[in-house]
Amino acid sequence: MLVGFLDYYRATLLLKAEGLSDEQARRPAVPPSDLNLMGLIRHMAEVERGWFQRWMIEEEAAPLFYGDDDRDGDMHPGPGDTLAAAVAALEREIERAREITATAAPDDIAKHVATEPERAGFQPNMRWILTHMIEEYARHCGHADLLRECIDGATGD
Repeated sequence: MLVGFLDYYRATLLLKAEGLSDEQARRPAVPPSDLNLMGLIRHMAEVERGWFQRWMIEEEAAPLFYGDDDRDGDMHPGPGDTLAAAVAALEREIERAREITATAAPDDIAKHVATEPERAGFQPNMRWILTHMIEEYARHCGHADLLRECIDGATGD
């Protein structure tokens, strides 16, 4: 059930960007926020990568869109960045996450253990990660719905 809901929200986010030009997808549609649809898709690629690769199996997975120079680089696509590239990145990360999920039981504990003072010792299981991913996608699908409506009036799931 968790995987089913997660896949629904994954598809919903991608649906929100269908048919947009690169410029429309990069445009922050609700000033003063810099939130944009391409940024949300890039952000979710980072989130998929983080929870499934870095946390669950503790695989080395460098950031795709952010760095020390811009910690929110996923939300700041440049003029040469394309929606197609962002979607392809998210689709690759989803596929890798599905591979990892398929090999884990819901109660399997992540290999990574948090060391940051605010979450020291935190070590979620797969069920927690899946639930968190549903929550993250649901929130951002709501953002995406508002952004899309501001861009061209399109609404829906």
